[in-house]
Amino acid sequence: AIARAIIGVFTGSKKGGGSTITQQLAKNLFPRKYNQNIFGTVYSKAKEWIVALKLERNYTKEEIIALYFNTVDFGSLSYGIKSAAKTYFDKAPIELNAQESATLVGILKAPSYFHPVRNTQRAIDRRSVVLNQMRKADFITKHEYDSIKMLPLDVSSFTLQVHDLGTATYFREFLQKTLSAKKPNPKNYVDRADYTADSLRWERDHSYGWLEKNRKADGSKYNLYKDGLKIYTTINYSMQQYAEEAVNEYFSEYLQPTFFEHWKDRKNAPYDMWDTKQIDMLIENAIKRSSRYQNMKKNNVPDDSISLAFSTPIKMSVFSWNGDIDTVMTPLDSIKYHNWFLQTGLMSVEPQSGFVRAYVGGINYRHFQYDHVTQGRRQVGSTFKPFVYTVAIQDGQMTPCTRLANVPVRIESGGQIWEPKNSSKYKENEMITLKDALANSVNWISAALIKTYSPQSVINICRKMGIYSPIPNVPAISLGSADLSLYEMVGAMSTFANKGIYMQPLFITHIEDKHGNVISHFIPYQNEAMNAHTAYNMIGLLQGVVESGTGVRLRYRYGLNNPIAGKTGTTQNNSDGWFMGITPDLVTGVWVGGVERTVRFRATSLGQGANTALPIWAIYMKKIYEDEDINISKGNFDRPPDFPDNTFNCESAENKSEKKSSFDNNLF
Repeated sequence: AIARAIIGVFTGSKKGGGSTITQQLAKNLFPRKYNQNIFGTVYSKAKEWIVALKLERNYTKEEIIALYFNTVDFGSLSYGIKSAAKTYFDKAPIELNAQESATLVGILKAPSYFHPVRNTQRAIDRRSVVLNQMRKADFITKHEYDSIKMLPLDVSSFTLQVHDLGTATYFREFLQKTLSAKKPNPKNYVDRADYTADSLRWERDHSYGWLEKNRKADGSKYNLYKDGLKIYTTINYSMQQYAEEAVNEYFSEYLQPTFFEHWKDRKNAPYDMWDTKQIDMLIENAIKRSSRYQNMKKNNVPDDSISLAFSTPIKMSVFSWNGDIDTVMTPLDSIKYHNWFLQTGLMSVEPQSGFVRAYVGGINYRHFQYDHVTQGRRQVGSTFKPFVYTVAIQDGQMTPCTRLANVPVRIESGGQIWEPKNSSKYKENEMITLKDALANSVNWISAALIKTYSPQSVINICRKMGIYSPIPNVPAISLGSADLSLYEMVGAMSTFANKGIYMQPLFITHIEDKHGNVISHFIPYQNEAMNAHTAYNMIGLLQGVVESGTGVRLRYRYGLNNPIAGKTGTTQNNSDGWFMGITPDLVTGVWVGGVERTVRFRATSLGQGANTALPIWAIYMKKIYEDEDINISKGNFDRPPDFPDNTFNCESAENKSEKKSSFDNNLF
């Protein structure tokens, strides 16, 4: 057969291949170079023959066929028997019965021609051939053969294993982009901040651009899809499922229906603005961001043709919380339709290791591929205030029970006068502790602190805590005017739970080659951002948010009574809702908002972070606590051994006597 194949190569005839199963395995294990000439093909064939001989000498037939099934293409993007069993029958290989196994073996001759879904009768006929071979070899009896070949072919569970379906869709795409990243070049960036962030990742995160940074023994690049790499991530499968379930439950059962009802029969809905020209501009920008528009532009399609395409009705599938809807509408109308849906991002990290345990970049990757964990930057609101308080606490002049005057603050900066307002009348014109002020998100106290310690000092602590997005050097950052990513915020908040040590969130533990050899091992970048006393003081302050402040509904509505530190955040006009939740061994951040910032609730009672983001965190954590296999602690935060007693009891005689800070309160 080999001689016949070699003659066929030189003569151009196609009278049969020369490969046994073992030789095909050798070919799959050591793929030939692309577009070889005749002599290269013969040389490769000879090498495969030698490899096949060694395989035959060292492995049994059962082991060889198992290796073969793990390397072969079954069609429909299914490489290997495990993927094929999942794709065609939604089973593990060990669960397959005789007729399903015979179907998969039959596919291998020609995956498209014998495809069970597209060419069902051919697949049945081919299955019978395989079953008959099994009968001849006495693997099944004639009676079994006669019975099995009459069974219908059930492929009702057929599902393509693609990145836009299944669990952790956003994370899988993020991982692919991370490993495939090129070294940042400023010429390829519109936003300088993106270039700076990616450059820091290139230096500090060895997984970022891994395919560019690492080579095989022969100097060639690894192929992410063909080289059999095993990439071990930090994601906990159960926690990932709970995170996605929490998002689905809260959005489908309450938040999105409430949003629809809130905007029902309102002019210009769901945009909280009256200028129709500005709305048209928003939609025009959304068109230009779409993949349809960009692909047409790349192919030099004229603008009038693009405009016509977006105005022509076509068949399409659109998102709904009750399942996709097959319909006919114009691409323009589909953009308007999808803008009605609120979006979210969730990331969950172990503070001591930096391991990312759950990652939800949006509500549905198939329809909304923008990743709100790492791609998006949104105004963070009051979730930024802990960084301002950190500067005050680490200075040593203040404690959580230091009392300041809750009075208006006037700051002159860059020739401008800034006079913020409180979001409520809570204890205005009274002396108030830092703990009480942060718990109730009092703007005047945050403004007073940044007036004393300067915006630059706050920016400096943010940099130490892993935040590298642009932060303007203005007092207004004390109320959260900066646009930051959820990824940055969760990493920074984890510093408080890790005794002041910032651990860069880690997504991959190690990578193995196809032979099981570890070729890369990853550890997170870390930095001492503050001392353990400052970090524990901040934990105490943030626990006040949950005990008596804006996060108190975690107690009375969701029944979470274990030690929790946290911070809600709501930005101007309710465009963004945030909640950062901290437990001793898990820190999770949630953001909720519209694709466009003008898509929002008109009422703060509905649009605040305590109503949009906090419930998702609560549902997620309740599921985790109920799962004994996950073993997330409900205990107290670790307290530094020499930390003063009674620090957070502001009603004690010692702390109550501290009426104001040690510096001149007239500064405020």
